[in-house]
Amino acid sequence: MSDKDTTTEEFDEVKDQNEPEVSEENDSEQEEKDELSVEDQLREDLAKEKDKFLRLFAEFENFKKRTSKERVDLFKTAGQEIMLALLPVMDDFDRALKELAKSEDKEMFKGVELIRVKLRETLKSKGLEEVSAQQGDVFDAELHDAITQIPAPDKKLKGKIVDVVERGFKLGDRIIRHPKVVVGN
Repeated sequence: MSDKDTTTEEFDEVKDQNEPEVSEENDSEQEEKDELSVEDQLREDLAKEKDKFLRLFAEFENFKKRTSKERVDLFKTAGQEIMLALLPVMDDFDRALKELAKSEDKEMFKGVELIRVKLRETLKSKGLEEVSAQQGDVFDAELHDAITQIPAPDKKLKGKIVDVVERGFKLGDRIIRHPKVVVGN
């Protein structure tokens, strides 16, 4: 064998020894890529779960606020049905007082007036308020209930309230009975 053949054989042996190392390096690089992709996948999954959690938490907070507001509104208007049932009684007291004012029995007038005032104050303490509507006020369709229109007796009353037929009331911020009015045209 010549020196040249020996050198070639040695080179081939060294080459063969290095080739598996390259293959091992490729395998380790592939494993690192797999690990990175697994790590990236886990990070992505974590980000998705965090997003779901934050959305669920925000939705729950909105639910708590909404139910709390509804509960407060319910307490404010809990007696609305009773108030609506008592409003005709108050109207009857006003009519009775008008008729008793015509009679000569002042003691009966004072007695009925005391009962009316007591009823009104009791309802007021529970949140009932009268909606202001007087002759000469500007008609507001969202606030007043026009039952009829008549020719205005005065030019100043055109488009304004001529007469209040029935008083209106509100419970808290909500109008439970609109004042019934006559409007001049």
